[in-house]
Amino acid sequence: MNEFKHQFVNTNGIRMHVVVAGEGYPIVMCHGFPELWYSWRHQMRALANAGFRAIAPDQRGYGETDVPLPIEAYTQRQLVADIIGLLDALGLTKCVIVGHDWGGVVAWNAALMAPERVERVIGINTPFLPRPPVKPTELMKAMAQGKFHYILYFQEPGVAEAELERDVRRSLRGFYQGGEDLAGTLETGAPPGVFGSAGGGILDRLPDRPHGNFLTAEDFEVFVRAFERTGFRGGLNWYRCIDRNWEESAQIEQRVKQAALMITAEYDPVLRPSLCDGMEAFVPNLRKTVLIKGAGHWTQQEKPAEVNAALLEFLVELKA
Repeated sequence: MNEFKHQFVNTNGIRMHVVVAGEGYPIVMCHGFPELWYSWRHQMRALANAGFRAIAPDQRGYGETDVPLPIEAYTQRQLVADIIGLLDALGLTKCVIVGHDWGGVVAWNAALMAPERVERVIGINTPFLPRPPVKPTELMKAMAQGKFHYILYFQEPGVAEAELERDVRRSLRGFYQGGEDLAGTLETGAPPGVFGSAGGGILDRLPDRPHGNFLTAEDFEVFVRAFERTGFRGGLNWYRCIDRNWEESAQIEQRVKQAALMITAEYDPVLRPSLCDGMEAFVPNLRKTVLIKGAGHWTQQEKPAEVNAALLEFLVELKA
């Protein structure tokens, strides 16, 4: 992977690990949970080869980037400020921002909070969802009705960490299931690890079998080594800020004005394609919504050719 250049920048009070490939218009890619910059390896090569500058950080709490202790250090305001500080450190005025899973939340919020720094925005699996009328955890409790809900389970500091860090390999195998592993399960209406009867932890609901074939053995080891070193606390703290994010967003206009692309995955167990219905009301310049057939949650790793084609079509006008 000599085409990838690793560096560290100081941004928003933290030291951030960033990987860059290529030259040209900057495309910043934000990963989700539990992931790393490495989740974008296929896109980085494709973008660099097409004449763009691909930039993928380990976000706050992940990989070789700092892992602050306080939960409140992981609000969307802080995470967006990390990205803007990254642009400043690299001497960049504007970028296209791409986000998957929690990184998609960062991407949409960056477009709202720092519109002068974001030329275009791309959501992968994560749609733009406007601010709800009540706190997110209140909505989730009403939905769960006393049963298991993974985000509510993540709220108590230390609980999910203890479970997931007991055997990092087993935990990551359970998370990293591909679309081919999920298709039949979704037909029964029981996505693994998400919801279920009360009691137990998330590993009681995640499959204990080999990881999806979208990862080679070497790819899997990259993630294992990282999370054995850092644990899961940083990433879990993102979930613990959902109510804080809701409170902080009260004065932010819920309308993304930049040109946007939405990429959805047929078999994502949580971020279902139907969540994108009606997005145009809040993202009036949504150029296109692309459904990636056969993909589960890890779309850009599972179906890189299809994702790369959609990205490059959307970005062609920005090519130097």
